[in-house]
Amino acid sequence: MRILIAGGAGFLGARLAHSLLAQSGVAEGGPGKSAKGSAGKGGARNGLSLILADRIAPPPDLARDPCVTAAVGELTDLVAGGLISADVDAVCHFAAAVSGECERDFELDLRSNLLALTTMLEAFRARVLAGGQPPRVVFASSVSIFGAGPGERLPDPVVDASLPAPQSSYGTQKFVGEQLIAEYSRKGYIHGRNARLMTVSVRPGKPNQAASGFLSGIVREPLSGLRANCPVPMETAVALSSPARAGEGLRKALFASELEWPWRSAVNLPARFVSQRAASLGLLPDPGYEQVIRDYIAEQGL
Repeated sequence: MRILIAGGAGFLGARLAHSLLAQSGVAEGGPGKSAKGSAGKGGARNGLSLILADRIAPPPDLARDPCVTAAVGELTDLVAGGLISADVDAVCHFAAAVSGECERDFELDLRSNLLALTTMLEAFRARVLAGGQPPRVVFASSVSIFGAGPGERLPDPVVDASLPAPQSSYGTQKFVGEQLIAEYSRKGYIHGRNARLMTVSVRPGKPNQAASGFLSGIVREPLSGLRANCPVPMETAVALSSPARAGEGLRKALFASELEWPWRSAVNLPARFVSQRAASLGLLPDPGYEQVIRDYIAEQGL
């Protein structure tokens, strides 16, 4: 199986790549292949090979893996250069500008979160029209597709059938992306799966420009001896998922059979929501946030 991870150098993309490679067994061999602006062939391990496409190079350990091919550049340019080849069986699409920067730069939002996805889907449509096979496409959507306008309140609880009402540019483009995935699936150009991620915490490393980034910072920074700011009232309810639970949901979306994942709409990955579809897939929320913090401490060696 040849899997393209769009956004493969980012936190979730790289984490998914590590887990897929770990599940496929330990490889021997030399350096993986990489290409700037193109995607060459890497090796395979138990039938698995990965293409990690991103604006930056993947982490060094992934770049060295003989089963990994790195494709560095803008996704639209990479697709135009032949990234979507006949042997790509599946795609996990993480590539996106995050919420805070989308609010500040609408053109970036449209280019990164809409045009890149549309360009990729059109490449798959062209492949199918030329006689090729439709790939499986996992689209990492977001809880930000839900919202409440002036004088309104979010449904309590949010369920799988709750109506989206995004209140941000990022949420709007994620919801548009879900509809595109559903429509290209209905037409037979892809086999699409929309997986709505909750806020993932705790993320290691430096803060990013996501509006929800403080939900990692208020844990990560104090553990490193730094002060952190919480910009919302303490009683603010949030839907959180640990990196491990988010990864489980994404792997399920990638490998579940058509009978297990029959929905062209979306699956809310489990958290504070009532996620019946996720439960039917065997996906469960984190038992509590204290355990999430303990797992982060152990993983980071703090």
